[in-house]
This record gives sequence, structure tokens and C-alpha cells, in this order.
Amino acid sequence: MRVQLWSRCPRNPLFLAFTFTDDAMTIPKTLAAATAVFAIGLIVAGFSNDQRDIYVASALAVFTIGFFATGAVPAHIASIWFFIFAVVTQIVPTEAIFSGFTSMGFWMVFGGLLIGAAVRETGLGRRIAGAMTAGFGRSYTGNIGGIVTVGVALAFFVPSTMGRVVILMPIVLELAENQGFESGSRGRDGFVIALLFGTLLPAFALLPSNLPNIILTGAAEALHGITLNYGEYLVLHFPLLGVLKAILIIGLIVAMFSETPSREVPKRPRVPFSREERRLAVILGATLLLWMTDSLHGVAPGWIGLAAGSACLLPGVGILKADVVNKLNYEALLYVAGIIGLGAMISTSGLGDRVGLFLLDVLGFSPGESMRNLGAMTGISIVTGFLATQAGVPAILTPISGGIAEAMDLPLATVLMMQVLGFSSVVLPYQVPPLMVGLSLGGISVATATRFSLTLFVPTVLILLPLDYFWWRILGYLP
Repeated sequence: MRVQLWSRCPRNPLFLAFTFTDDAMTIPKTLAAATAVFAIGLIVAGFSNDQRDIYVASALAVFTIGFFATGAVPAHIASIWFFIFAVVTQIVPTEAIFSGFTSMGFWMVFGGLLIGAAVRETGLGRRIAGAMTAGFGRSYTGNIGGIVTVGVALAFFVPSTMGRVVILMPIVLELAENQGFESGSRGRDGFVIALLFGTLLPAFALLPSNLPNIILTGAAEALHGITLNYGEYLVLHFPLLGVLKAILIIGLIVAMFSETPSREVPKRPRVPFSREERRLAVILGATLLLWMTDSLHGVAPGWIGLAAGSACLLPGVGILKADVVNKLNYEALLYVAGIIGLGAMISTSGLGDRVGLFLLDVLGFSPGESMRNLGAMTGISIVTGFLATQAGVPAILTPISGGIAEAMDLPLATVLMMQVLGFSSVVLPYQVPPLMVGLSLGGISVATATRFSLTLFVPTVLILLPLDYFWWRILGYLP
């Protein structure tokens, strides 16, 4: 694999991005190089027996994250290598390594794959996509704006990014087909990127709409006795991290992926809903209602999604045949299990705590230096996300936020909110499992998503974060 740094985007010379080509290194060479890197890490670990677990965990984290980030091999293959090396080295219990297979996220994806297959097989996806096509028209900008708007709106009602992705993906793919965008085309890639980034990033500004926010809320209350308020959180983050970032996403996608539809929108006669469509609509409606009211009944979104997917397979319902299970995208499941297991290894081995404390020692904080403190805390959150993924950021930083608040001479609640600026700034796709799963479901390469995420990261740092500083001062969070 050859990596060219900061080459110009083919469609628009205004944007700089990474580009990847796959003709320079074969898979066997990649495997040999990765094995060598891992072996070197083990050798280094041998020089300090009392710190062996930390060294080995570091080597394995670099090894696995390197493949997730570059896409040198498929993500599910990298996950399998992680399982093998983690079990052989025995740096953490086997239960932690394979914890991804028992996690809610794993089964959420499985249920989502079944729901997506049902939406596609029954034709309900084509029907909804047809209605969206009629509403959005043939304008590429209008379609991208519509997809992002739908993704953001659904985040208010569905508290799971994975759930939103698996429900909307087959519909967006049908929408792209209606516009004549074939698989691998620039226009289709833009549609999928709009769905993934549009329903993911602005949702960080909504308190219960993704896993990192939920972890932050739970850890803040359990460790510090602080309950984060939905409305206060919304006012602080949504105007910039929600609305303005959504507008920025739309503009960048149009600039990088815009393409003229290759055919007229097909005019389909109105056909009554089939029996299968009606039954699926009932299942989806019940699923959305249960997701929206999870705070009342206490059932986690993952188990609701799994139940909905399983309902499509029930004898007599007639939505999906039993053999559809043989056709599911199991690569996405292996990736989810791998990334969750990696996070568990980092946490259990103590590597995450070491990294967080090291970053705090290097940067330091001082009372009265609001801009520097906000920037440093955001930087710590971003760097921690590289190692522990976005969901690991609040798990690592929340326990040590009390000391940070004292060093900054700021309220603890303000310091907790600072994490959001960092973990909402996704640099590489592997940092957010639903994004990687969505790439697999949408048939988009990691390279394409990486090029967009890196391009988006530049104005996020140069424009949104400075605006956040002034917005926080206006609201009285910073002196």
C-alpha cells in the first residue's frame, strides 16, 4: 500500500487530503511488515519485565490501530489478528479480549443487518427512497442537504448511531440508484458519506444520541455526582457542533463528491403497500417508539434492534427467509467485536490510564488561561481518541477531571463538557465503530472516508473550535 501525504483532492484543488493506492504493497508483504512491528514491540517489552503488560499492550494497540486506520487489510482481518496475538500474549483475561462478542454493540449490528435486509427485500426502501427523491429533486446539493437533515433529525429520536445507520443505509443506497449513481461512483460515495457523517457528528451535540455521550453522562454521575442536563448540553453544543458542523459537512461533500445524475428520476406508478411492507412498517414503527422511550422502559437500544431484526425472521411473518442469515455482512460483526475487544484490552491493561496521565503531565494547566486550557483539554481528548477510540475518551478522562478542574480553577462540570469538543472531532474512521460498519454496508473504502474526515478536521480546528471558545465565554462557562 502506498500512502501519499497531503496530495491534492482530484476533484477540488482547494482541499488537501490523504490519498491511498493499493498497487505498491501486497497483502503478504503487509502481513510480514506488521508481524515484524509486533515482534519488535515484544522484544522491547522483554527489556522491562515488571512493565511487560504495558509494553505488549502498546505494541498490540499500535499494530491493530495501524491497520484499522490505514485500511491496508480489511478491518475484519485486522480484528482476527488482534484476537490471535492478544490471546497468545495473555496480557489481559480472555474474557476482556472477546468481550465484543457479548456486547450490546455486536448484537445491535447483527439486528441492524437483518433490518437492512428486510428494508431491501420487501421494497420498502425503494418506496421511501422514491418519496425522498421526489422531495429532494435532482440537485446534488439538495440531496446531500436532505440526507444530512434527515440524519440529524433522526438523532433526536433514535439514541443509537448504529441504529440510525442500519435503518437509513438501504434507503440512501436506493436514493443513489434513483439518481443513476452506480457503485464506486463519486456521487454515490458522497451520498453514503453524507449519511454517515451527517447522522454521526452533529449527534455529539445531543446528550443521549451516541455511546460516548452516554458514557460521559454515566461516568460524571457515578464518579462525581454531577448530572448533565439535556437542555443545558443542547444550548452549549448544538449551535456549533450540531448546526454549523452539519452545514460544513454539506458544503465539503458537495465540493468533493458532486456529480450530475446520469439519468432521469424514474417515475414509478403508485402501488399499494404489500403485506410484507406493512408488516415491516409496523416492526420499524415499534422499534423507533421503543428507542425513543428507552429511558422509560430501561431496555438498551441494542437489544431492541436485535429483537426487531429477529422479528423479521419469525415463521408466519413472511418478511425474510431463514437463509438470509447466510448472506449477511459478517465482516462488520468481526470489526465491531475487534474494536470493542481492543478498547477492553487498553482499559484492563492500564494503558489508557497511563496515556491520559502522561498527556496531562506534558501539557499542564494554569488558572486564568482559558483559551490555552480549552485547547489543551480538547487536544488531550483528540489524542486519547486515537488510542482508545471515541467511546474510550470519557471513560479515561472523566475519572481524572477533578484534578484538571482544580488546576484550571474552573467548575468540574465545565471541564467535563470540554471533552465533547475533542471526541466530537473524528480524525480517522476507525475511531467510531458505527462509521466503519457503515462504510462496509455502503461499500465505501476506508481511504475515501479518511480523505473526507481529514479534510473536515481542518476547518473544525481552525473555525469551529475558536468559535466554541467565544460561545462558551458568552454563556459564562469560561472567564
